[in-house]
Formats: sequence, C-alpha cells, structure tokens
Amino acid sequence: MVRRVRRSRGFLPAMIVMGLLAVWTAAPGGATEEQTVRVAGSTTVLPVVSKSADRFKVSHKGVTVTVNAGGSGVGVNDVGNGRAQIGMLSRELTREEREQFKNAGLKTHAVGRDAVACVVSSEVYSAGVKTLSKEQIRDIYLGKIGNWKDVGGPDRRIVVIDKETHRGTRHVFMQYVFGDEQARAPGARLVTGSNNEEQTKVAQSDAAIGMLSIAWINPDVVGVGIRDGDRVIQPTLATVRDGSFPISRNLNLVTAGEPRGAVKEFIDFILGPEGQKIVEESGYVAVR
Repeated sequence: MVRRVRRSRGFLPAMIVMGLLAVWTAAPGGATEEQTVRVAGSTTVLPVVSKSADRFKVSHKGVTVTVNAGGSGVGVNDVGNGRAQIGMLSRELTREEREQFKNAGLKTHAVGRDAVACVVSSEVYSAGVKTLSKEQIRDIYLGKIGNWKDVGGPDRRIVVIDKETHRGTRHVFMQYVFGDEQARAPGARLVTGSNNEEQTKVAQSDAAIGMLSIAWINPDVVGVGIRDGDRVIQPTLATVRDGSFPISRNLNLVTAGEPRGAVKEFIDFILGPEGQKIVEESGYVAVR
C-alpha cells in the first residue's frame, strides 16, 4: 500500500506540470490562455486597428482582438468603465474625462498623425471654392453665411453638415474654428456620426460642407485649403508631417493605466514596423 501511495503522489504533480506546459506553449506571445482584447471608439482610428488586428492574430493565435466603433467618446467611456481594454481616440483626452475616470488612470498612446479637413462637395470645389479662411468657416457653421456665392462659389444654399458631439473629429475641428471643442453649430442642417456617413452625405450633395479626416478625402469629397492672409495651407500628408496644417492631431489609443500582457503586445505591434506601415497604408502619418 505504501508503495502505491508514493507513486500516485509523484504522478499527480507531474501531470499538473505537463498540463501547464501545454497551456503555455499553446498561447504565443507569453499568454497562458486564450485571451480577448476588446477595442472600441473612433472611426478614424478604426481602419488602423482593424487591419492591425488581422495581422496580429497570425503570430498571436492565443489572442483574439475584437474591434467596435462608436466614436472617441465611446472609446474613453468603455475603457473607463471596464467594457474595453483599449479605446480609440482621434483627439486628446479632455479634462472632464480625466477627472471622471481618475481612478482608472487613463493613459494615451499616439500611434499616428492625421489632419481634419474642411471638405466640400466636388461641384462646389469645381465652381471656385478651393480655399476658405477660418473666419469664413466659422460664419458658415454659425449660419451667418448661407449661400456659396458669398465666398466665391455657385448661387446655391450651403448644406452645413455637423457631427455628433462625442466625435473626436468634431472636437478638433471646433477647437480650431471656434476655440471651443463643444461649440454649437446653429447653421447646420444635418448631423452625422461616422466618417463613412459624413463622406457619403457630402458626396451625395452638390452644396455640402463638412469635416473629415484627410484619409477620407476622394474625388467627390474635396478638402479645401485653409487661407491665412496671403498663405494657403492644403490638407495633405506633407503638411501634417511638417506641422504646418493648422487642424492636425494625434491618433491615440487609451488604456486604463499602463498596458500589460496581450494589451501591451497589441499596442507594441501597432507601434512596431508592421503596424506603422499599416498606419501609412490607411492614409495617415506614422509616428515611428
């Protein structure tokens, strides 16, 4: 009996060790079990994170990355409330957000650079509105300028398109135009959410003005130059790189405290050579 008991005592720890080794080797990247990294937020940052997630999973088969949009404000709230491990922001954290989630210790990680362009329908651009001053943009959004002919364009009522207030693109645009990221736009006739929605609305109109990341500019949705005295700055990757375009911004990821484990591995991947290539492929400027 004694010999039998001794064998069973040695056999059980050995099986436990073998099981642990099997779990460890089944999860690349140092993870000890199947993990899910939940990401939510900005539709501007979404293409970068979605493409990165697809490539990340090839070398990290023990990790699943789920990505949902909703806007920068959604990303911050989901991280602050523990519903996501990573938030996508196309702006910086606000003072109110830092205060609201001070216990979470929110940290931002810049993964790219972008610009917010003032965009118009291609028909408006072709008719002569190729540049606008900050003052003209402000008066259009306030409703003080209501016809394109007043700024050198066609005799056509301006269709002003605003964005939902929690959108990062709106924060950056309004901060530049009004000096207040929460400024109201009484001249607006439509309010959109995602970049895709706004791009579609501008393209479908022959008289629209809106705000979009430069990655979403196309032949039907044209970015106008910002006129500052005799100087005109075009919304291009070159002016983002040299810092001359006035409505530029970081594309951020936000975490609750310093990232660890699979969350850190995924952020490090985006900041690495392959991830930064994805940033540029998505129409933005790499930070490394």
